[in-house]
Amino acid sequence: MKILEVEKMVMRFGGLTAVDTLDLNIDKGEILGLIGPNGAGKSTAFNCIAGVHPPTEGRITFNGEYTNQLKPWDLCKKGLARTFQIVKPFASKSVLYNVTVGAFATTDKRSDAEDKAIMVLKALNFENKKELKSGALTIADRKRLEIARALATEPKLLLLDEVMAGLRPGEVDELVEIVQGLRNSGITIFVIEHIMRAIMALSDRIVVIQFGKKIAEGTPGEIASNENVIKAYLGEEYGTA
Repeated sequence: MKILEVEKMVMRFGGLTAVDTLDLNIDKGEILGLIGPNGAGKSTAFNCIAGVHPPTEGRITFNGEYTNQLKPWDLCKKGLARTFQIVKPFASKSVLYNVTVGAFATTDKRSDAEDKAIMVLKALNFENKKELKSGALTIADRKRLEIARALATEPKLLLLDEVMAGLRPGEVDELVEIVQGLRNSGITIFVIEHIMRAIMALSDRIVVIQFGKKIAEGTPGEIASNENVIKAYLGEEYGTA
C-alpha cells in the first residue's frame, strides 16, 4: 500500500520553478532516497510534502488523504514528521526537554510526553545524555537529537533531510544502522542525502532530480549505473569505480 503519492507536483517562487511536475510514491515500510545536485529542488519537495509550502500545482496524498493545504502541525498529528538540514534545538534546554516537546504532538500530559521521550532516547541509545544541554552536544549528537525529536511525534512516515551531513565515516555508519532500525520498527523513511555510500546502503529505491525534474528512478544498483545520473550528479569517477 502506498503511504505517500506525489502526482505532477510543481512549486514556483515567482518566475522560478523549483519543482517541476514531480511524480513519486512510497510504499509502507520502504526507504526511498532522493538525490540530486545542490539546488535541484530536493528540500523544496520535502517542504511541499511536509506542509511548509502548498504546491503551486499537483496533488499530494498521505495515507490515503489529500494533503495539499494541510499545515505542518496538522500533518505531524496525522503521522508525518521531518528533520531539517540545519539543526536548531532549544540550546539552553536539556536533551530530554527537547524530545519531550516533540512528544506533545500526541499527548497533552507532561508525564506521558516525558515517558515517550525517554522511550525514544533509549531506542536511540541516547538516554545517557538526556540531562545534557543541547547546545553542548557534538554535531553527531545534535543530528541524533533531531531524529529523536521527530520520532517523539510517533510518525508513520519520517522525512530525513541530510541528517548525515558533516559527520565522520564512523558516525555515518552508526546513523545508517539507526535508520535501518527505524524501518525495522515499522516506520517508512524518505531520505535526502549527499553521502552516496549511505544512501546506496539504505534505500530500496532512489529518485534522482535535476532542475526540479525527475531524471531517473530505480534500485541503488540501477541508479549507480545510469548514464544520465552519472553525468548529472555522480560523476564519471563514480561510474567507473
